Amino acid sequence: MAVDETERLVLREWRDSPDELARLYDIYSRVEVMRWLGGGAGRLTDPGQAAERLAGWRERYAPYAGRYGLWAIEVRATGVVAGSVLLKPLPGADGSTPTDDIEVGWHLHPDSWGNGYATEAGRRMLAREFAAGTGQVYAVVMPGNERSMAVCRRLGMTHLGRRTDWYGGTEVETFRRTAGH
Repeated sequence: MAVDETERLVLREWRDSPDELARLYDIYSRVEVMRWLGGGAGRLTDPGQAAERLAGWRERYAPYAGRYGLWAIEVRATGVVAGSVLLKPLPGADGSTPTDDIEVGWHLHPDSWGNGYATEAGRRMLAREFAAGTGQVYAVVMPGNERSMAVCRRLGMTHLGRRTDWYGGTEVETFRRTAGH
């Protein structure tokens, strides 16, 4: 099911087909991707974990009825899943309790880096959330992740420096975009 679309992308639920689970595993088992997501703590190490990860996402975001979640970024021209885009409440100081602060983010396979997919998907998610009435949206980036910080800047987000408000106090580079900006 498509959640949203852009000219080049279909933003949709991840499917639990064997080929899509293999792609999910291929993304979330990679050191070069996972080093920027919680320092690699959630890196998949067995292909069977992909189905568990997908089930966990579905369970976590089910209460939000499609407003928030983590979705596949499918390239319309090829049908290839480039990665994921997310829109969700940031987890607070305890690392799990949702806050009122909304996060936009992206996780792309290295074979899809440099094509503007993260920027395009992120821009669509920002527009969607602002249309729903949210006044500001954050992006949080592990220090040193220059590629993601560049995406934040292309999205017109303002760098607020390093903060420890979310994800159990992990220090992250924080960006914010306000509605009407």
